[in-house]
Amino acid sequence: MPDSFHSKHLLVRAARGEHVERVPVWAMRQAGRWDPEFNKVRAGKSFFAFSEDVESALKGTLCPRRFGVDAIILFYDITTLPVSMGLPFELKTGAGPVPDSPIRTLNDLERLNPTPPPDSYTHIRQLLQRVKEELRGELPVIAFAGAPFTVATYCIGTGKDIEATRRFASEQPAVWTGLLDKLSTATIGFLRTMIADGADVYQLFDSWAGMLTPTEYDAWAQPYHASIFAGTVGVPRILFVKEGPYLEQMCATGAEVISLGTRHDLAKARREYPHLVFQGNVDEEILRAGTPEQVEATVKACLLAGGGARHILNLNHGVDKGTPVANFEAYVSAAKTEPEA
Repeated sequence: MPDSFHSKHLLVRAARGEHVERVPVWAMRQAGRWDPEFNKVRAGKSFFAFSEDVESALKGTLCPRRFGVDAIILFYDITTLPVSMGLPFELKTGAGPVPDSPIRTLNDLERLNPTPPPDSYTHIRQLLQRVKEELRGELPVIAFAGAPFTVATYCIGTGKDIEATRRFASEQPAVWTGLLDKLSTATIGFLRTMIADGADVYQLFDSWAGMLTPTEYDAWAQPYHASIFAGTVGVPRILFVKEGPYLEQMCATGAEVISLGTRHDLAKARREYPHLVFQGNVDEEILRAGTPEQVEATVKACLLAGGGARHILNLNHGVDKGTPVANFEAYVSAAKTEPEA
């Protein structure tokens, strides 16, 4: 297990709320299709073929290191866990992860193993080992998992179609609740394994939970976030809900770090929750469509709002595939430039 509570790494210390010499920076999807070097490594392979090839995934995972980011996040998909539970997926262009046979009935649910053995995701464990070997302590390594709500939407084949998810939950309440419960159990087991294998930090992604009503969020998201964070301790924990509107609930999950979207005022959040660390919240649209100068100005404004403490610089969500390399370079460079007096 990593000694993340006595870490030399800038990002880990920031996530612990310790004093740091500058705000650390990384980005969700920092290893991805926007980067020509990453595309060279992937060489046209399908997502799962690429991610399951440990040496290829290693090279892809490490591509962002050359930009000077302060952490490396492993390259795999949140549907890797349900695959290990017994539900094969295919990643389709324009449609995202699609299950071979969506969960529809209690019989379907019965086939999912809530306690998949660690050797069912051996390639991720090997990737973590190889990344740590290559980094030799240079940077911390971030593992991640999808939260039960978002992963469940993929398992039933609805994805970000929130109305279709609501219909399914209404028509098949026992299947829906049972699926969330099984995914929660499996997620805790997976993250415990990743922590034991040496992950320095982990992030829980609930990409679609921000579209839920307050009642739905309190039933399908909040309790599972809290349960997973309570069950997987030992390293700093980050919660990401894409443009999640329910900041009070997010801050009550037990996570040390809360990732903010652009809908939130970073400076206000820092004042209202001084005991927490916040991640974000540069608009990824600026990186995609702005100039390097606009990116630099946006980063500096974000750092000012964060106050230089209890803050990890990141985007409101992942780097878009259309992002110019020069803009990502400007993003990292601006984060690491000394602020003007």
